[in-house]
Amino acid sequence: MPQSLIHQLENSLQLHLKKAELAFECSFPTPELTFNVRGKVAGKAYLQQWRIRLNPTLFIENQQAFIEQVIPHELAHLITYHQFGRVKPHGKEWRYVMANIFQCPPEIYHAFDVSSVQGKTFTYQCQCQTHLLSIRRHNKVKRQQTRYHCSLCGTQLERLNKEKVINSL
Repeated sequence: MPQSLIHQLENSLQLHLKKAELAFECSFPTPELTFNVRGKVAGKAYLQQWRIRLNPTLFIENQQAFIEQVIPHELAHLITYHQFGRVKPHGKEWRYVMANIFQCPPEIYHAFDVSSVQGKTFTYQCQCQTHLLSIRRHNKVKRQQTRYHCSLCGTQLERLNKEKVINSL
């Protein structure tokens, strides 16, 4: 990871930390930044450990968005926990910190292209459409630990194997 990129993230972290300190009239320790989140998640805040974990691949591909959105998003979780205790992760307190203190849109999900970090998927079918399940969800179905249903039609998802695809053509 280039040191100049890490420095930009740290600058964003310090800027938003100062905004929170001014707003709440107290000082906060600097959270530890690590780059060890995998998958489609951009970042995770660990409240008790005062740590922010970031996805290094998505960061390299979306540097400015991480600086402007992901760092404030995750820091807002830490600040919210520190000031308000255990509350809903994206509840009114978190939205307040994002919008009023950090002047950032309180968006919950990122819109990054995740094709470079997308794991293997398996095709499933309901009555109205096909669904792609992650390998983790597919394995839960295989081990009969869970069943998934379509959020639109409500029917149970069934694995669509190659034979079914050929027969449906």
